[in-house]
Amino acid sequence: MVKAVVGANWGDEGKGKITDMLARDADIVIRFQGGANAGHTIVNDYGKFALHTLPSGVFYGHTANIIGNGVALNIPVFVDELKSLTDRGVPAPKLLVSDRAQIVMPYHILFDQYEEERLGGKSFGSTKSGIAPFYSDKYAKIGFQVSELFDDELLKEKVVRVAEQKNVLLEHLYHKPLIDTDELLETLRGYREMISPYVCDVSLYLDRAIKEGKTILLEGQLGTLKDPDHGIYPMVTSSSTLAAYGAVGAGIPPYEIKQVVTVCKAYSSAVGAGAFVSEIFGDEADELRRRGGDGGEFGATTGRPRRMGWFDCVASRYGCRVQGTTDVAFTVLDVLGYLDEIPVCVGYDIDGEVVTDFPVTAKLNRAKPVLETLPGWKCDIRGIKNYADLPENCRRYVEFIEERIGYPVTMVSNGPGRDDIIYRK
Repeated sequence: MVKAVVGANWGDEGKGKITDMLARDADIVIRFQGGANAGHTIVNDYGKFALHTLPSGVFYGHTANIIGNGVALNIPVFVDELKSLTDRGVPAPKLLVSDRAQIVMPYHILFDQYEEERLGGKSFGSTKSGIAPFYSDKYAKIGFQVSELFDDELLKEKVVRVAEQKNVLLEHLYHKPLIDTDELLETLRGYREMISPYVCDVSLYLDRAIKEGKTILLEGQLGTLKDPDHGIYPMVTSSSTLAAYGAVGAGIPPYEIKQVVTVCKAYSSAVGAGAFVSEIFGDEADELRRRGGDGGEFGATTGRPRRMGWFDCVASRYGCRVQGTTDVAFTVLDVLGYLDEIPVCVGYDIDGEVVTDFPVTAKLNRAKPVLETLPGWKCDIRGIKNYADLPENCRRYVEFIEERIGYPVTMVSNGPGRDDIIYRK
């Protein structure tokens, strides 16, 4: 059986914890898109970890962890991340990397920085991890697949050809040092040594696993609203964040995905630029940010303070719909226990008209939140294992949101730990 764990909103919904939790019963966990530009925070018996490239199943000895062909693979980051785990006492996980995955090149990271610099005040709020230049090159057909590292003649010819094109931009647009092809070739040969123990035909491996009835978990990065087709374009990421892309980015048939667990936060947060209708500011935002997550709402990759907001029913219903949600995992509910009243965004006022369907970006930028206020529960709910034992106002909050988004909340997370979870029928 194949399950996908994806985000409903802007990312940072708590997918790492949910994947880590579901990985306990999985044979395989696979990252199918994105790169090291966002992180999944996981708290377990080994400590607290921010994973950027590695799948969230790496803490289990029984799980095979796969980097799919849809991932932007930064090889040194991958190797350093693996070392940071084993240095902290985590047993070396079983890892496989698709021979069709493409490599984040050193110049991709530089181009990302140079372009943000050039755009100045109109920048995209990039994490400067090289993701947009990487995917641009992939679709311009000048990217480097992992398999190409093992063909020296092909590699040499391609490095010279691609550097020629890049150097025109470096010289005339960015006025920066040019690519040295010999140096780049040497770097790539180093990458070959680093990655060779893990390379495999992942699509074939997964085909066999599906036929053997193995449990496979597709792990998405970011959320629906950062999808380049269905998100808040252009303030999006450069790979599809949808469960449907899991089939493409892993190399499996789409009909094999039987369950889509879409992770929703009990409030909203976002990193980076773009429309965020339910956003709050000042002391109200600072207080929620300070209490949020485990140790506060700061980006797992950048450390940037996240933008904060109330739960957005409009964005979340859309996010769940586009993901093809079968189950909603509702996270960080415990954080809201300090509030007397909890506002929820139930609609958008756009030019005097209230809408409840998520609009295109130009309209979204003019939207003002329509808020409904629910009573708080004013107590700590960590440690509660049964849904019926939650305070009445807390259950009302969950059920109000479930009704507004129209998808079943089957898991409620009430703390950062692996076991801080309440299952609902």
